[in-house]
Amino acid sequence: MAPPRADAGKNDHYARSRVCSHHTASRRSVRPVTAARLVARCVHGLEPTLAAEVVGRELGVITRIGHREVRFRLCGPPAEPRTADDVFLLAAERPDIGAARDAVDALAELADLADVDRLSRWRRRWAGAAAPAGVEVSASFLGRRNFNRYDAEDVVGAALARRLGVGYHSRRAGTAPPPGYRGWRLTLDGERATLMLRVTDRPLHRRAYKRRTIPGTLHPPLAAAMAAIADIRPGHHVIDPCCGAGTLLAEAAHLQPRAGLHGFDLDRTAVEAARTNAAGLPVTIERADAGRLPVPDGAADRVLCNPPWGGQAPARGALAASLEPWWSELRRVLAPGGAAVVLLPDAEGLAAAVRQRLSPEHVQRVRVAGAQPYVVQLHATAPHGRRGG
Repeated sequence: MAPPRADAGKNDHYARSRVCSHHTASRRSVRPVTAARLVARCVHGLEPTLAAEVVGRELGVITRIGHREVRFRLCGPPAEPRTADDVFLLAAERPDIGAARDAVDALAELADLADVDRLSRWRRRWAGAAAPAGVEVSASFLGRRNFNRYDAEDVVGAALARRLGVGYHSRRAGTAPPPGYRGWRLTLDGERATLMLRVTDRPLHRRAYKRRTIPGTLHPPLAAAMAAIADIRPGHHVIDPCCGAGTLLAEAAHLQPRAGLHGFDLDRTAVEAARTNAAGLPVTIERADAGRLPVPDGAADRVLCNPPWGGQAPARGALAASLEPWWSELRRVLAPGGAAVVLLPDAEGLAAAVRQRLSPEHVQRVRVAGAQPYVVQLHATAPHGRRGG
């Protein structure tokens, strides 16, 4: 079966309908940033979903959707998109320096262009922090270069430190920065070099609720995107048959706290981790086999799941020999007209879904942790009961 065409669906259409023209601004060769312009970074493939969240929550007016980022102008009080890995204040831009090693020093110009006083005022609206004790810089670039990320980081970091009169922590040695050091981000995308200031003290993907983790745990912004795609409504009965550390259910609870959220896992360690992470949230966690769920036929309005595909989290119990019972059980518990949003490692899993009379309505490929799985939304079209719970 050939991989389906990646389709952002209605979220993509909704987000792009509000995208502002960015061509005039991008033609300027070098420019400081004087307004509160934000850059939300995300998993590759989630750009349309992140843009839809920014628009749907009225967080800002979108100015550009690019590789792993959505740019927008702030419309109201500071807010943090849950589908973003991180959010930054746009500090300065200049043309990309290209691949030459001897061009790296030109990146120091970004530190001179940044309006650091204005950036500090905006950042205080989020973090309310005192003056930074120092700076650190994280860099990434597209394409081959004759320099590495640390070369670029050190040039910009040293220039920022001189400008601000503070210390600079190089990431070259792989050590964590001292407390109070403020995070900056540098990207080079082939057209422009962009300098940004993180709006919070730590990346947004490091959720406060995530006190425990297990192998194979889901990336929180990706879980938030899956919950958003599921379109969970108040009163919906939502289950995760293989809940792991409970990330999907925790993100669903933040999105729609008036839904009934229930997780199951056969692994005792996972159940304990999920209960710890879901503490204080409207989520219940039980130990159960995903191939034999204690759920009546057609009881679930929504199913959210990252099944154990044999990677970091091996399949157990009724699924140890084959994942076919998982598909059958998912179809059994899903109500007519209900929907499931699952993470598939490849497009072959869609064949099993179709055999169970589950109709794929939305297919979105993402890149996370070196893999390229599919986020798939499936709809149940008719009753398919087997037994009571």
